[in-house]
Amino acid sequence: MVFKRMLGAFGVGAPTVDTVLATPRVRPGGRLDGEVRLSGGEFDAAIEHIELGLVARAEAEHDEGETSGLAEFLRVQVSGPFTLRQGERKTIPFEIQVPWETPISEVAGRPLSGMALGVRTELAIARAVDKGDLDPLSVEPLPSQAAVLEAFARLGFGFKSADLEMGHIYGAHQDLPFYQEIELYPPTGLAARINEVELTFITRPEGIQVVVEADRRGGHYGGDAIGRFQASHDEALSRDWAAEIESWLTALTQFGGGGHYGEHEHGYHGDHHGGHHGGHHGGHHGDGPGWGTVAAAGAAGVVGGFVAAEVVEEIFEEDEEED
Repeated sequence: MVFKRMLGAFGVGAPTVDTVLATPRVRPGGRLDGEVRLSGGEFDAAIEHIELGLVARAEAEHDEGETSGLAEFLRVQVSGPFTLRQGERKTIPFEIQVPWETPISEVAGRPLSGMALGVRTELAIARAVDKGDLDPLSVEPLPSQAAVLEAFARLGFGFKSADLEMGHIYGAHQDLPFYQEIELYPPTGLAARINEVELTFITRPEGIQVVVEADRRGGHYGGDAIGRFQASHDEALSRDWAAEIESWLTALTQFGGGGHYGEHEHGYHGDHHGGHHGGHHGGHHGDGPGWGTVAAAGAAGVVGGFVAAEVVEEIFEEDEEED
């Protein structure tokens, strides 16, 4: 993806900028490579700095309801001061370490509905700042995350939607200001007792914590139930996630899920905390397709049939117009 824009904040004849991503698809914890290409305008320009920011569309809940906007979760300076001469062309390469908690926006080459991530370029000239446009970014799951997604697909769960919620999950160490929720429809055998399941990955260099929230239908054991599963990235590849998740869900539907399974692997815990209310959110509705055929292993080809997302550029353009 490339964007090119005359920097309107600096007037007619100002420099132009292209930000080119050599790696438009990355994984959490991976490296994003690219370069910022500058073309001098009709006058010498004193560049104060060039910074890149990773941004994502996120939702925040408050007393008046829910709002959405762009949340920046990483900012990196790729250049300090220099003078860009009239008509001069200059290329500035960059490498960005993507945070381990970066949310997933694409699986098996298909975007997750509701997700939008991008790279925003900020160019400062003589104390004026132009944030430029946004370059869309796709984040694929790590193999450890893909193993969990594969397990849900094998159990018959269907993809509903995904979003980012501002806040933190109770009991989890988070560095980013938001967490991702991947919403899933239950298979037929669980639909009578479970309305939906929300899946969250808390990812770190040493492994993943999988937080599963089941929205149980009414009755004596109605309401939300939280399960937590932990594994190193290597352990996650050989672990029988389908059996563990199925066992936990079966216990919820039969006995209410009041017992503990062991804190070091998985267990029943309290509600989310911070920016999360009720376990599900308005605005996500309608039937979604099944996840389709599941590949044997690996991130590529894990899940087919995801709901097509809106064009990411359009989502970002809408946010910019609202600002």
